[in-house]
Amino acid sequence: MAKKRPQTKAKRPQPTGADGNFPVVGAREPCPCGSGRRYKACHGRAAAQATTELVQRPFEGLPGECDWVALRELVPAATVGLTLKDGLPDGVPSVTLATVLPMAWPALRRDDGSVLLGLQNDTASGDISRDLADTLQRALSAAPGTPVQGRRAPADGPRLQDLLASEGAFEPDVHEGFEFWVPDPENATPEVTASLERANAAAIPTVRLQGVDAAYWCETPEKNHLRWVMPHEEERLLDALARLHAAGRSSLGEGTRLVGSFRAHGLTVPVWDLPSETGAQDMEKPAAEFAERLAEALATDAPLTHDERRARGGLTNRQVTLS
Repeated sequence: MAKKRPQTKAKRPQPTGADGNFPVVGAREPCPCGSGRRYKACHGRAAAQATTELVQRPFEGLPGECDWVALRELVPAATVGLTLKDGLPDGVPSVTLATVLPMAWPALRRDDGSVLLGLQNDTASGDISRDLADTLQRALSAAPGTPVQGRRAPADGPRLQDLLASEGAFEPDVHEGFEFWVPDPENATPEVTASLERANAAAIPTVRLQGVDAAYWCETPEKNHLRWVMPHEEERLLDALARLHAAGRSSLGEGTRLVGSFRAHGLTVPVWDLPSETGAQDMEKPAAEFAERLAEALATDAPLTHDERRARGGLTNRQVTLS
């Protein structure tokens, strides 16, 4: 069930303080702001709070929350255009979210002024949304042709929900490789070219189904999988899956099997094993039919039967948490 991400991470830059201005120092050292107090009692207090407070559903409230989670945790290469609440600044023709960028840059302002925002980077605080918003704001004002480095976002800074339009479609384009990095391959630097080759070699073939939301087929050497990010409350979803599993209705066709689920950013992601010869297109009809069965099971409030409780226990025992 684990994904295979491109091995493109660069050395993490030294973060700044919680307000974005002061370097991080030892907790017992004097605060660099000159207050005379120890760092942990001054600017380090906000930094520690920003680092330790984990936002369980950082993408909640954004259009396509399930796809945000999928692009963060499941999909090697994908892009999707973003719409800003206040419109695009002068000189910025577009803003595009990308699963990962060359050299693991958090963001990139291209020569033409367009912005690419990387999603799969490590973040310094417990709120991915705030960290990404901070990176996006800095990318919008960066000089064309320059990457944006990571830092610890200000604890009171905006989140993506404050910057992005709350309406409209969120329709990811899933790519076979990372050629979208380099619109002009002949002028790419050797470092970017090498990073592109490594990323393409590590990418698992992945396809987003069209008939249902946030379901992704992927191909691995031994078997294929369908990983489906679902928006339903976890306990209710597990009950529904258990009802279907106990009734023998949880598969997606002959040779397929619901093998468990994992949690990612506050959502549950059921996973099915598929025969190696089963392609993404083969899953469109079975997935749509399963969505109908799941809707019926979600609408049922009756207590679980003995067999359904056993099925639920099996699903729970096979559940892991990614984030």
